[in-house]
Amino acid sequence: MLKKIILSVFAVSIVSCKSTKVITAGTIDENLNAKNIIKSHYANTLDFKTISGKMDIDYQDKNASQGFNVSLRMEKDKAIWISAPLGVVKAYITPKRVSFYNRLDGSYFDGDFSYLSQLLGTELDFEKVQNLLLGQAILDLRADKYDATIANENYQLKPKKALDLFKILFQIEPKNFKMGTQQIAQPEKGRLLAITYKNYQAIDTKIIPNEIDIAATMDKNQSIIAIAYKNIEFNRRLKFPYDIPKGFKEIILK
Repeated sequence: MLKKIILSVFAVSIVSCKSTKVITAGTIDENLNAKNIIKSHYANTLDFKTISGKMDIDYQDKNASQGFNVSLRMEKDKAIWISAPLGVVKAYITPKRVSFYNRLDGSYFDGDFSYLSQLLGTELDFEKVQNLLLGQAILDLRADKYDATIANENYQLKPKKALDLFKILFQIEPKNFKMGTQQIAQPEKGRLLAITYKNYQAIDTKIIPNEIDIAATMDKNQSIIAIAYKNIEFNRRLKFPYDIPKGFKEIILK
């Protein structure tokens, strides 16, 4: 249950009941260089204040598989809130805090991003999690130089200079310059985080992920999450009720 809750945090994103349609693939411009592709990616960053809705999550690892539905609320740069039906399980993430509780076994966790970073094999913070959920690059593409090629009908970016400990790859879809694939690997440690954005939706004038697959591999063990988003609305006034019940046992992560 702990891994399901933690990984579910990364599965949060967006779709709405308003003017919603799945976006078809765009056309590749072979003349675009890496600099212009990256510039277009950031020019299409989603502009919002709040997001609310639901998502279906299918989780699978070597020991179990399960599907469930949760409610989602997000305030840009401030909070991500997830709640299972009747508040049986809740998670609350802010730039300084990762917390959840589980009424089924009377347990809770309240800490920082270190466990999430360890679990998915790459250093994470609130901004990276938020970017992952919104179809943005989890690393700052403007900080390095990249080679651009065409792969799988997407623009593919790889660093010009190989990194010592990591291998990274990004694919950006050509219609709205949102992420198609993000991969961060640590081969020496047997770690791979792969995020695939299967498609996007247009809600009024906003472009957001529709379905996301997340695969986290560590020490030959793989966890997979498939997410579908429903009934998303933008810019409502939201509350984020969250209080850890008294008497619950704290989970201490090593």
